[in-house]
Amino acid sequence: MARPHRLDPVLIQAVIAGALSFAHLHDIAEAAGQHDWKAWAYPVSVDLLLVAAWRRMRTLRAADRPARAAWTWFVIALTASLGANIATAGLLDINAVPTWLRILVAGWPALAFLGGTLLAHDHAPVPSAAPTPAADIPPAAEPAPRVTVERTPDPVPELPAPATPEAAPAPAAAPSQVPPALLAHARKVADTHHAATGSPIDAATLRTRLGVPPALADVIAAQLT
Repeated sequence: MARPHRLDPVLIQAVIAGALSFAHLHDIAEAAGQHDWKAWAYPVSVDLLLVAAWRRMRTLRAADRPARAAWTWFVIALTASLGANIATAGLLDINAVPTWLRILVAGWPALAFLGGTLLAHDHAPVPSAAPTPAADIPPAAEPAPRVTVERTPDPVPELPAPATPEAAPAPAAAPSQVPPALLAHARKVADTHHAATGSPIDAATLRTRLGVPPALADVIAAQLT
């Protein structure tokens, strides 16, 4: 069920105050020599400038910008409206308006036009985000080329020096004197050679691959067979 509309007391008060101010401005303009439609145009001009300055002031405050110009035109329009209200309260003889008031009323259209124009065009452009230079844009990631790296042979472990008497000549290496690490490495080299060539590795090739003496190469080759 729709709720019945209720009149807002604040809105009613604003309409009454606006109507009274409108009538006072009309009376002052007509007493200053502005007749017919021109007398009605003056209060419209004053009230519109007052509202425009107030709205512009709120917009600038919301944008955190200085609103001194809007405040200035708001005070000017408020002074014109308040001055007309006070003048019609018996402080001014409507039948004998002074010359300075006639000058103010006659010059008001130009002043109101200037204020409205400045308020309408006081819009600073919003700074846009600076475009990112092309040089700062990282290039698209390209797939890395496939590189085949040949595996280098494992380093040959250092052979321990055989403990032999100083005067006695070094005997030929026996099969049991081959270090297990060297034998395992030699077996890996032999398997690689056999897989690549299809034939077992010989003692000369084994000696070249391992960098060992010929006698030791023969012993290792014999153990690999």
